[in-house]
Amino acid sequence: MDRTSPVPLYFQLSQQLEAAIGQGTLAPGSLLGNEIELAGRLGLSRPTVRQAIQSLVDKGLLVRRRGVGTQVVHSRVRRPLELSSLYDDLEAAGRRPATRVLRNLVEPATAEVAAALGVPEGADVHLVERLRSAHGEPMAHLRNHLPAGLLPLETGQLESTGLYRLMRGAGITLHSARQSVGACAAGGDEALLLGEAAGAPLLTMERTTFDDTGRAVEFGSHVYRASRYAFEFQLLVRP
Repeated sequence: MDRTSPVPLYFQLSQQLEAAIGQGTLAPGSLLGNEIELAGRLGLSRPTVRQAIQSLVDKGLLVRRRGVGTQVVHSRVRRPLELSSLYDDLEAAGRRPATRVLRNLVEPATAEVAAALGVPEGADVHLVERLRSAHGEPMAHLRNHLPAGLLPLETGQLESTGLYRLMRGAGITLHSARQSVGACAAGGDEALLLGEAAGAPLLTMERTTFDDTGRAVEFGSHVYRASRYAFEFQLLVRP
């Protein structure tokens, strides 16, 4: 801790703890000890330690459990904006992705889905709706529409691996995508599904994916917990 720095001590401590969580030095489930112990060990005041911990609780990285103490939840998943799947990103980050299929059926295409997939409104499309978790905690609510008959989509397969892996395994070459990222407040049903409070901020993402022939093969409409998930951008200066 740099006591000569103009940066507040609580912020320095919260940054160090966040870095340790992100690097895995403080693994999910690790206990930090109580505020008095931490303050004594670090030579800081109890209010300073309390403020640092609260900032990480607010970010969803720590949780206070009665009778247990302050515990590491996990680091936020940071997803680069590239043509990859959430399943692959979680696996690459050392998480244990799990999937619960909520719906797996054929339905008529709405105007929005029809426009994205380039099919007539009302045409049959395949809907796959899933809840994706990591380390037993909900991360995202995923809705994907695909052209009917594009590939077999069995519920057991969808719960054991990612959709993009199944598509690649069926010989579909994913080439490019058009994507938009936004935000919304959690409604009652969405909040309950994701384990958030009603009104909590959520990240949204819509993506239309094309194969190497230019055919639209998937339209995804996804919602992510902002406390657990972030998108990363790499920005370049135009020459």
